[in-house]
Amino acid sequence: MSTPFPFTAVVGQDDLRLALLLNAVSPAVGGVLVRGEKGTAKSTAVRALSALMPQVDVVPGCRFSCAPHAPDPACPDGPHEVGPGVPRPARMVELPVGASEDRLVGALDIERALAEGVKAFEPGLLADAHRGLLYVDEVNLLHDHLVDLLLDAAAMGASYVEREGVSVRHAARFLLVGTMNPEEGELRPQLLDRFGLTVEVAASREPDQRVEVVRRRLAYDDDPEGFATRWADEESDVRARIVAARELLPSVRLGDGALRQIAATCAAFEVDGMRADIVMARTATALAAWAGRTDVLAEDVRQAALLALPHRRRRNPFDAPGLDEDKLDETLEEFAGDENGSGHPSESGDSGDSGDSGDDDPDPDGPGGGGGRPPQDGPDDGGDSDSGDGSGEVPAQGEAPANESEHGGAPSPGAGEQSPVRAAEPFRTKMLSVPGLGEGAAGRRSRARTEHGRTTGARRPRGALTKLHLAATVQAAAPHQRARGRSGPGLVVRRDDLRQATREGREGNLVLFVVDASGSMAARQRMSAVKGAVLSLILDAYQRRDKVGLVTFRGSAAEVALPPTSSVDAAAVRLESLPTGGRTPLAAGLLRAHDVLRVERLRDPARRALVVLVTDGRATGGPEPVALAGRAARLFAAEGIASVVVDCESGLVRLGLAGQLAGDLGGTAVTLDELRADSIAGLVRDVQGSKQGNGRKAA
Repeated sequence: MSTPFPFTAVVGQDDLRLALLLNAVSPAVGGVLVRGEKGTAKSTAVRALSALMPQVDVVPGCRFSCAPHAPDPACPDGPHEVGPGVPRPARMVELPVGASEDRLVGALDIERALAEGVKAFEPGLLADAHRGLLYVDEVNLLHDHLVDLLLDAAAMGASYVEREGVSVRHAARFLLVGTMNPEEGELRPQLLDRFGLTVEVAASREPDQRVEVVRRRLAYDDDPEGFATRWADEESDVRARIVAARELLPSVRLGDGALRQIAATCAAFEVDGMRADIVMARTATALAAWAGRTDVLAEDVRQAALLALPHRRRRNPFDAPGLDEDKLDETLEEFAGDENGSGHPSESGDSGDSGDSGDDDPDPDGPGGGGGRPPQDGPDDGGDSDSGDGSGEVPAQGEAPANESEHGGAPSPGAGEQSPVRAAEPFRTKMLSVPGLGEGAAGRRSRARTEHGRTTGARRPRGALTKLHLAATVQAAAPHQRARGRSGPGLVVRRDDLRQATREGREGNLVLFVVDASGSMAARQRMSAVKGAVLSLILDAYQRRDKVGLVTFRGSAAEVALPPTSSVDAAAVRLESLPTGGRTPLAAGLLRAHDVLRVERLRDPARRALVVLVTDGRATGGPEPVALAGRAARLFAAEGIASVVVDCESGLVRLGLAGQLAGDLGGTAVTLDELRADSIAGLVRDVQGSKQGNGRKAA
C-alpha cells in the first residue's frame, strides 16, 4: 500500500483543510464539495485525510462494518449480538466516474433469487464506505442517477437495493467528499444542495508559497516513507485533536442567539428550503468543538455561513458562487444582541473580519479558530471582466467594413471590428431535439435507449444482467418446465431464460453553435439579441446535460471559439467576448463545424449532434460564396446531422436566405422570436418533420 501524502504537509488551502476536518469531527455536517482548477491539491488533501480518521471497531466477519456495541438489526450478514469488536483503520473508498449502479449499491443474484428464493447479495462501494470516507473525484462527471443514489444514501444513512420485488437494505453512513473542476461542467443545483459544505480552491499566486509546494512534493516523491515520518508528530497531533473534538461535540451548546443569527443569515441570502439552516448549525457546533469550546460564538456562525451557503444561493448557472461578506457581517451584527445568545455584538464585527485566515502559516492548526474564508477572486473577477466591453464608442452603422487581418481573417481592432456587446436578457427557449432514437450519455434532450426510463421491451442480456424483465423471463422459461423436471412450486430458471429490460429515456447531445459574427450582424441591437438567444440556448443545454461547442466565422475564416465541452460557463464567457466585423465566410464556418463534428464523433461516437446555425443567411467574400455555402450545407444533410437555422435577418425587405440554407442543411429555420418557448408550438415536430421529409426525398 502506497504511503499517502501527509495532510499536515499540504501548503495553504486552509479553507479546504478546515472543511475536511470539520466533517471528520462531525460527519453529520454532510460532506464537502471541493471546486477548483486542476492542480490545486484537491485529491491530495482528501486522500491524506483518510490517514487521520480514527480507527473503528467492527463486528468480526461482517461485510458491512457493523459497530459491535450497536450492530445494525437489518444487516444482511446479521443479526449480530453485542460483543467485542475488531479494530481497523477507517476506509477511504473511491468511486470511479465510470462505475455502474450495481458497483455502487451492490447487486443481487437474480437467477438464485428466482430459482431458490435466496437473497444472494454482493455488497457495493456504499457498503465498503460505511463508517469511513467515500471520495468521488470529478463528481460533476458522474451520471445523474448515480449521483442521486449516492446522495440519497448519504442523506438517509442507508442504501436500498430493489430488484423485481426482492429488496436488501444496509447501513451506509460515511463522510462524503466530492471534487470537481467547474471548467468541465456543473452539478445540478439540487445536487449541490445535498453537499453540506463547499470550498473554492485556487493555486497560490505567492512565489514563496509555490516554491514550498514544489519543494515538499519533490521531497515526497523521492522518499514517501521518509517524508511521512518527518510529519508524523504533526499528523498525530491533528488525529488526537479530531478525537478530542468528537468527544467534546455532544457538550457544545448552540444558544438561541446563535440560532437566530443562523436563521437570519439564511433568510438574508434567500437560500431555498431549510437544509442550509441545519447544515450551518451543525457546522458552527463542529467549529466550536474543533476550537475546544463548549459555546458557539458569532465567529463560528460567520465561518459556517462562508462554507455552507455559497453553493446554495446561486440562481443562474453562470453566476459565480460566493457571498457578500459585508452583507453577512451586517446581518450577524444586527442579530448579535440577543440576551440568550452565546456571542456578543462586538464579536460578530471584529472576529469575523480579523479571523485567523492562516494564509501565511502552513500549520494545520491554523484553521482551528474558524477564521478562514473562501477565496473571493477568480470566478468573481471573471464574471465582471466584460462589464466595460459594450460601453466604448462604437460606430452605429450595421455593416462594418470588410477589412481583414492576415492571420486567420480575424480583424484587428480599428480595422472594421466592433467591440463586443452585452447579451440581451436570456429567455426560455423551445426544446430542440435530434430525431430518432439514440444511445448516448444520459441527459434530457433527445429520445434514447438508456438504463433508466420507461420499459419498452426485452432482449437477451449482453454481459451482466442489470435490469430484469420479469414477464419476459417467465415467458421464456415456462415452456421448458416439464423437460427440466420441475416437481415443486418453484420455477426452474436457467441463464438462457433471463431477459434484460430495454428502456427508453433521454440522452444529452452535442449542441454545436455556429455563429455568424460578420459585419452584416454587427448592428449593436441585433447582435445583442443574437447573443441573448444563443445564451438562452446555452442555458437550455446546461439544464439538459449537453455538451456544447462554439464555432464563429467572420472576415475570411472561421475559428473554433470553444471546443466541445461540458462547461457551459466557458461557452457563455466566450460568447460575451465575441467581437463582430468583416465579411461573411459562411462556407468556412460550416466546413469548420463539420470538421469539429467529425473529430468529436471519433471521440464519442454514441453522442449525437445538433447544429444550431445563427446567421442572416448572407455569404460574402471569395468566388461564388453562396453556391459554396450551399455545397457545404449539403454535407450535413447527406450525413443526417440534425440542424436548426436561427434566422437573424431583420428589416422590411427580407431575402429569405436563412430558409434556403436550412433546406440545404436538411433542417428547419426559425426566427429569433419563434425561438421563445411561448411563441409557437411544435418546433420539435418541425425539426423532425423536415429531417424525415429530406430523408424521403433522398430515398
